Amino acid sequence: MAQQTIPAPVDTPKSASTGGSNRAVRPRRALRPRTVVVAAVAWLIAAVFLLPYLQMVITALRPASELRDATYLPDQFAWSNFVDVWRESNLGSNLRVTLLVAGGSTLLVLLVAIPAAYYTARVKYRGRKVFLLLVLVTQMFQPTSLLVGLYREFYQLGMLNSVWTLVLCNAAFNLAFAIWILTAYFSAIPVQLEEAAMIDGLGRGGALLRVTLPLAMPGVVTAVIFTFIAAWNEFVMGLTLSTVPESQPLTVGINSFIGNYTVQWNYLFAASVIAIVPVVVLFAFIERHVVSGLTAGSVK
Repeated sequence: MAQQTIPAPVDTPKSASTGGSNRAVRPRRALRPRTVVVAAVAWLIAAVFLLPYLQMVITALRPASELRDATYLPDQFAWSNFVDVWRESNLGSNLRVTLLVAGGSTLLVLLVAIPAAYYTARVKYRGRKVFLLLVLVTQMFQPTSLLVGLYREFYQLGMLNSVWTLVLCNAAFNLAFAIWILTAYFSAIPVQLEEAAMIDGLGRGGALLRVTLPLAMPGVVTAVIFTFIAAWNEFVMGLTLSTVPESQPLTVGINSFIGNYTVQWNYLFAASVIAIVPVVVLFAFIERHVVSGLTAGSVK
């Protein structure tokens, strides 16, 4: 009786991928010379922009005895410079004033710009184009040309050395830009969406808050960022309308380390590093919203 041979099972080769899946491993593409050149140029440009900040940090950590040395790195790092500049100056008060001014100006601009831009975008009233043109023309005036009049006005009102004075001035100078950019965003949103919401029972304000405003959020974020940064970096108004060191913003407080005959470079750069930290943290959290706000509407 013939014996029946059973063929041995053939081992199936396992995939090189994790978990033994049958997906084929894609070969890694070789870098093209153009990609390498573009990456190298990008890193070079980034280094050009980052080197001044690196030099600022190194100088902030340099002892006073080594400020005139030609070496790039100090022999020892003086971390106490940050403690001294915070303890021996009004930097804490200046930082608090700047935060209040930047935050208050941004909030005031939003409270005024959103209703104004929404009304301008939705209502075709007479003189609408003239109003938008006047809003744009106000951006051509420099704050320096209005310093004398503003100083005289706030002096008569007894509002010098006040945080509210700086809030009002910064909000006034940034309001035109916020209205202009928000009008463009509101105009790009179809009015039929609001009409459908009002048919479902919402009023005009409810449609604005629940439908239109979330869709225009990239424009709102863009207006917030530009207003906050402009108020944070403002110098001339703070120098003119605030004469008491405790009520001056951070930009003016940092300028106090520059004397008539000497400059305390280590303290000056240490205060500058402290001043840029809040802005860097802010951009780290909202960088994605800033990019989407600047590019929203570019693709149809």
